[in-house]
Amino acid sequence: MHSRAGERVSGAECHNEEGESWMPEWVRVAVADDVPPGEKIAVSVGGQDIAIFNVDGDLYAIGDTCTHAEASLAEGDFYGTTVECPLHGSPFDVTSGRALGLPAMGNSGKYEVMCEGGAIFVDPVPVIPRALR
Repeated sequence: MHSRAGERVSGAECHNEEGESWMPEWVRVAVADDVPPGEKIAVSVGGQDIAIFNVDGDLYAIGDTCTHAEASLAEGDFYGTTVECPLHGSPFDVTSGRALGLPAMGNSGKYEVMCEGGAIFVDPVPVIPRALR
């Protein structure tokens, strides 16, 4: 697969936690070297602010905005599978987008992400939508 940043490509069918399926529209957002293991980046695609995290070589994409204070999660401290909101320290699970502690609640949203041919692609339609509770 060859594409330029922002270019949309079709891909394989995906399934959410309820078993519903859809065909993602993959959008190239970065190159793999932009997010080495233990690092994260923020991207904007399809009107969505998305944070991409590399956990030991596995990529995860969640909504970049804290459900409590509208801060960029990609600017927070990242360790293991947790990122902390830079404003009030609320922890989020980077594998699911779920808030793990107060003052944040709910889910920042979760997105499909893949790396192919040295490029990182995301589907701007969330697998798990943002929810404040």
